[in-house]
Amino acid sequence: MKKKTSTIFTLALAAMLGMGVAEANAQRVEYKGTATINQKDGTSTKFDVSSLRKLSNTENYVGVTVTTNDEYNDERYDEFYNVDNVSFDWTAHKTGEINLDYKKDISADELKQAVKEMRTQLGSALKAVYGMRGGKDGNPPAAHAYQFCYTFGPDCYVQYFCVPHSDFPYYNFTLRSTYDLCKGCIGGPGAGFSAMKYDMAPTLNAEKIDYMPEIKAIYLILFNYSTIENVDLFGPMPYYDHKTIREESPFVYDRAKDIYYQVKADIDAAIECFKYYKDHRSEAYKKQIGSTIKSRVQLLSSDYADPSDLSVWIRFANSLKLRMAIHMSKVEPATAKQWAEEAVAGGVIENEADEIGLFPSLLGYDHPLVEIMGWNDIVIGASFINLLQNLDHPYMKYLFTKNSIALEKSKQAVSGTSAPATTSEGTVFIGMRNGVTPGEGQAASTNPYCGYSTLDRTYFSECNPPLYLMKVSEVNFLRAEGALRGWNMGGTAQHFYEQGIRTAYLEDRNFPIKKYVNYVDDYLKVDAPKGIAYVDPQGLTPDMPSVTKIGVKWNEGDSKETKLEKIITQKYIASFPYSYESWVDLRRTGYPKLFPILNTEHSDGTIKPGDPKVQTADNIMRRIPWVPGDPQTKEDIKATGIPALSEDTNNKPATDTQMQRLWWDVDAPNF
Repeated sequence: MKKKTSTIFTLALAAMLGMGVAEANAQRVEYKGTATINQKDGTSTKFDVSSLRKLSNTENYVGVTVTTNDEYNDERYDEFYNVDNVSFDWTAHKTGEINLDYKKDISADELKQAVKEMRTQLGSALKAVYGMRGGKDGNPPAAHAYQFCYTFGPDCYVQYFCVPHSDFPYYNFTLRSTYDLCKGCIGGPGAGFSAMKYDMAPTLNAEKIDYMPEIKAIYLILFNYSTIENVDLFGPMPYYDHKTIREESPFVYDRAKDIYYQVKADIDAAIECFKYYKDHRSEAYKKQIGSTIKSRVQLLSSDYADPSDLSVWIRFANSLKLRMAIHMSKVEPATAKQWAEEAVAGGVIENEADEIGLFPSLLGYDHPLVEIMGWNDIVIGASFINLLQNLDHPYMKYLFTKNSIALEKSKQAVSGTSAPATTSEGTVFIGMRNGVTPGEGQAASTNPYCGYSTLDRTYFSECNPPLYLMKVSEVNFLRAEGALRGWNMGGTAQHFYEQGIRTAYLEDRNFPIKKYVNYVDDYLKVDAPKGIAYVDPQGLTPDMPSVTKIGVKWNEGDSKETKLEKIITQKYIASFPYSYESWVDLRRTGYPKLFPILNTEHSDGTIKPGDPKVQTADNIMRRIPWVPGDPQTKEDIKATGIPALSEDTNNKPATDTQMQRLWWDVDAPNF
């Protein structure tokens, strides 16, 4: 039996003290001091409360469970009779608590001096910001790091892209197919939070940061934004320990639910900080804050935006709260409704000027996908491009390339294929089935998969798509889903759905040419899909009939389920190429409808082939396993990680596997 945390005692003590459930769930509390059991004969027995797991107190009787250091039995249970009373002499410390003293009297000169003294820590925080979207070694997002975060994993899970070759000699690993549990890259999506842990948390805990509470509030939101991404990818994590830069093991894995609640509390605190700033800080102070945001945050959409206007951060914070509410709409619908309506009432992102992200055009870099395409390391996923073809999406007019080489029908072609003997160069848009066994080598001449469709590299480079944290189209689709669920989102589901489509283009907002807008009016009128089947030119997979049965046009007479499918499908397209939120939607709703992923035997054994005609719940990977190499981390996972997974799912048996559901991933109808 392995040692557990003081969670049980924490909650028990919270109950003894009359603490509310929400408060108890929102913080992990550590206790230091003693508990004393005083018996009627004058005998007293003391316990260290940090070792106290459970105390049962009835009249004249006390039962105590404490942790021990015994290798074979880490618990001891003692009983006491003829008890007079139990007294406590202890202090409680809320771990992970980051205080925002935003009413602190700070002059512009004091702020300027703090910025000067915090130069190193602020530089470290900027490294963390870059790390959120594939930055490495303190530099803006770059191709290699971006691959590990996205294109080797979640981008393929949602079928935006497919990796065309299995061999990566410069990484010394083999990626056999989409769900391959490759230890060389499985932890890649966690790199964003790792940057927060190592580069942002120390800044949040620095003494002088309290002389710039608004910057601290922005950093706190960004830390929590990355936290939610990480939780949605992996599940429980040592949130409080990492937040307060704990250095010694063991690290305690906190429940996803508890993390969500604490993040919401931090968001609300940050919003209050931004509100106070508007009316209580001098113009000189605000000018310095704006300058610091511009140089040490770098997430605003335009050089012409006023960085000292913090209303954009209120909108971002509320939009994150809205995203979280939608995630938990099935597991805690009442709380989700409350959070969502609070967020909208407080103001969310409503136009392009409010969008938050890293903008390569302002940083002097290309989007990392430009270089990755140059290596022939990605092609478009067959299901994604087939969806766009069937809906006649604007992207099909300009964003993708056709086959770059002539494609020959393979001698190993399977039955059920209608592939012609030869598909001439530059004649078809063709994606690669996710899960199919990749080829070897990065040259299309020897590996035909490398000659399949990809992004038009020239146009993609010129339009320089931002690496968004929050895009206005996403917020519109979140509000559309909320309205569909009967929440007060400030408008109708149809209105937000159509606005989401109109603002869905990926081009940099500062780019003078936006081809998307030329086609969007016609796109909104598409009433039915074209019914185009997928045909692999090599004939290595059978023809795949389209799984898209819905159009684009909003029809008020449609069922709730059909409306939800339309909302999530268009949100999925609008999110491209950002995959994390799309993967959340796919798991929690089952939409969009996609092709089943092949070769599930390359997974950890928990993912099934599913229905061969459409992806179903048993064919959707539900989380990324932790799969650590460090022995201590393995011990921590066993001691608190797996139990936290179990507690998040009503104490059902939990495993560190690809099909383990997370807290919000409820196996239940959407309505």
